[in-house]
Amino acid sequence: MTYPAATGDFDAATAQDPRNERSAVIDLDAIRHNVRRLAAAASPAKVMAVVKADAYGHGAVPVARAALDAGASWLGVAHISEALALRAAGIEAPLLAWLHTTESNFSAAVAAGVDIGCSGWELDRIVAAAREQERPARIHLKVDTGLGRNGATLDTWDHLVGEAMEYQDQGLLRVVGIFSHLAVADEPERPETDQQLAAFREAIAVAEDAGVDPEVRHLANTPATLSRPDTHFDLVRVGLGIYGLSPFDGQTSAELGLRPAMTLRTLVSQCKEVPDGQGVSYGLHYRTSGPSTLGLIPLGYADGVPRVATGGPVRVAGKTYPVVGRIAMDQMVIDFGGTGPAGAGLLGAEAELFGDGADAGPTADDWARAAGTINYEIVTRISPRVPRRFINEEAPAAVVQSAEGAA
Repeated sequence: MTYPAATGDFDAATAQDPRNERSAVIDLDAIRHNVRRLAAAASPAKVMAVVKADAYGHGAVPVARAALDAGASWLGVAHISEALALRAAGIEAPLLAWLHTTESNFSAAVAAGVDIGCSGWELDRIVAAAREQERPARIHLKVDTGLGRNGATLDTWDHLVGEAMEYQDQGLLRVVGIFSHLAVADEPERPETDQQLAAFREAIAVAEDAGVDPEVRHLANTPATLSRPDTHFDLVRVGLGIYGLSPFDGQTSAELGLRPAMTLRTLVSQCKEVPDGQGVSYGLHYRTSGPSTLGLIPLGYADGVPRVATGGPVRVAGKTYPVVGRIAMDQMVIDFGGTGPAGAGLLGAEAELFGDGADAGPTADDWARAAGTINYEIVTRISPRVPRRFINEEAPAAVVQSAEGAA
């Protein structure tokens, strides 16, 4: 049997854009707005826009450009591979990568002018890469002030600083920054942030006594940027906030002056009338309480929607319905109730899982509550199967000029 694509009958140019079926719509004006809001909170410290994990699922390259347009001075990622992708896209801004393995490509990072976070074990490998490239590496020394992940311990900090300064004296590297990461800044009442801040100040003093003259000292994340000006130093690293999401329980994005940038939407793919007691989805854990119309929503856990998030909200035609029954790999179900024949014309209607929350619409926070997780995870896990559609890609001229003036 010969299929149409093999006979030349299929014309890809005329194929319908899959983004019309389902998409994560990214508003780059919202990204710019959020960067400006965070920059105002951080001033006079500069802003590093954290675009790791494909910009928390929003698209690293477009988001990075929008953040720089709006006044961010630095970009941050976890992995060197993420940094190299930004460089390959022509982005030349200062760029830090901080999470490495023994297989990380330090030579490529040095060659591309990527700053490298260093917790200790990486130092000799970074120096070897600098020798290979015949170019000094730019490093940020990381100290563990209490989070217990990467970073040198306070007991080994002076040794790491001493080694780094010996290599700097040999012209093999430049200690550009000193940094750490906060554990509980999203819970402002807890005392550990004060303890970490004191430890960070102590680590800076040790480094400066050893001759380090860093360009940037950085500790604050999004919650600390918004609530702890004493943690700002020279640079703040903002991730969640630039995507318009709140890091605080009990405070919404709107209350913080932030605008959620991602809208996850699709189309109702089937409407059908069912009798009282109709079971829905695997396990039949939900049954209709009367004659009803079920709507099929063609997104599931393969698209990044948490399987456990039964009850998550879906807005259709101005009304929000909870997901009923188990979320499957590719689809989920909502119960329209007794809407009449064929869902009263709801087939093909826009179905929004979350967006900016306007008009009491559903949000990523709503889905986080349904899944028992955090809003970070909801947006970051949206899979590549869901096309990204970017709106407001061109920055207004005044924004670009303002960013250039701040550089």
